Amino acid sequence: MSKKSSVRLATAAGATVFMVIVGVMFWPDLEQGPRDFTNPAEAQSTASSGRSVAEQMSEAFEAAANKVSPSVVPIYAEKKVEVSEEMNELYRRFFGQEMPEDSEGNSTQTLRSVGSGVVARSGGYILTNNHVVADATKLTVIFEDGKRHDAKVVGTDPPTDLAVIKVDAKDLPVATFGSSQGLRVGQWVIAVGNPFQLLHSVTAGIVSAKGRSSIGVAAYEDFIQTDASINPGNSGGALADLDGKVIGINTAIASNTGVGAGVGFAIPIDMAKQIMDELINSGGVTRGYLAILPQDITEDLAKALKVPENGGALVGSVTSGGPGEKGGIKRGDVIIEFNGKKITNSNELRNEVARMDPDKTANVVVIRDGKRKELKVKVGERPTETSLNTPGKQSKQPPDKLQEDFGLAVQDLTPDTADELGYNNARGALVVGVRGGSPADNAGFAKGDLILEIDKKPVVSARDVDRMLANVTGARSVAVLVRRGDNTFYVPLSKG
Repeated sequence: MSKKSSVRLATAAGATVFMVIVGVMFWPDLEQGPRDFTNPAEAQSTASSGRSVAEQMSEAFEAAANKVSPSVVPIYAEKKVEVSEEMNELYRRFFGQEMPEDSEGNSTQTLRSVGSGVVARSGGYILTNNHVVADATKLTVIFEDGKRHDAKVVGTDPPTDLAVIKVDAKDLPVATFGSSQGLRVGQWVIAVGNPFQLLHSVTAGIVSAKGRSSIGVAAYEDFIQTDASINPGNSGGALADLDGKVIGINTAIASNTGVGAGVGFAIPIDMAKQIMDELINSGGVTRGYLAILPQDITEDLAKALKVPENGGALVGSVTSGGPGEKGGIKRGDVIIEFNGKKITNSNELRNEVARMDPDKTANVVVIRDGKRKELKVKVGERPTETSLNTPGKQSKQPPDKLQEDFGLAVQDLTPDTADELGYNNARGALVVGVRGGSPADNAGFAKGDLILEIDKKPVVSARDVDRMLANVTGARSVAVLVRRGDNTFYVPLSKG
């Protein structure tokens, strides 16, 4: 999520008291004309009809809850964490003794939390969130009949925040999975889980939105948003339709307080099932990979690059020798279709590529220099996630004009600086200062960025930046190609 957002995410395991009130409003059938509510017989008929509809709604929620609730279980996790010296000192002051030590002589503390899981397959397989079970030294699952079972981790997938655990038990109540493909915004759903240790709680709401991304919970996001009450402890539980079919795995909430505020997020069950199958069958997940860095197209960026602004993913970086480059994808391309699916943003592209099996060929449609071009790209296998290089800090006063107009300070890239920042054999102008609240700051520039191009013209020195940006007038934006660590991306820059 944006650093400037006041909303924070509260995932995982804890608990709260809540109450669900479903309000139903009724009105006359307009095709039958207005009704005479002064007529006692007609008024009684309308009241009876209203009660009947309300009862049917209640029965639908009851039936759905009765069907899915037995398959949603609480997961108790224990984690041992090393205690800081400051905490140890406080413990000594209050209790007059050292905190317990592990076998290696380290002071440790056992943290206990409660999350949720869904019995997904016979044989004791339970689907949950990765953050519910991550780093746990002990997992315990309790079923509705009160039986407790120790669980072991079958596999985890942090990029989607999913995990599968297993208990040694038979004849468990296995959930019925639906499909998230046909979900409709406004559709009724129920959330089942264990918020704040209030076991087997059911809440109701609607699907508020689909395809939510950039939430900041996982690398691959395509969340269902719901206003069904979700709180800490609901993580890993079921989001179900009124047929009692699981259509999502509850994962996170957006909240200023850490408790539910009517904005919850669930992983679509279609994605969850695919990940679950791979974890059970092979213990891990393989993903397709193009070795490109896609980014969304903003209005300013579309104008600066003269590309369509009605969808697509802009290719900001193409790794040399990677599957994308071998398939003909170039930096600056706008990918609008992938295997027949229309692409509207970078997250959609990332998810579609990840779903593909490595070594399969994808049909990719791009817009290049204003023209449609079709490519055949053999998808590779995504390597283990690695962190990007972090640029070091530089200090140099920016040229007066550049700082005045854009709040941007640049200098030539020296061999020593290139070596320090990992920009060996690169050419460009190094960003060494960004004034807070300036156009450069608002555009997303940071110290250590390397400016490679402006409006697709190469930059080899700080003087090039001065010269090219001097021609920017009014509200016109220019497309600046920036390298940060090992990645490149486009940034629209204007005077304000």
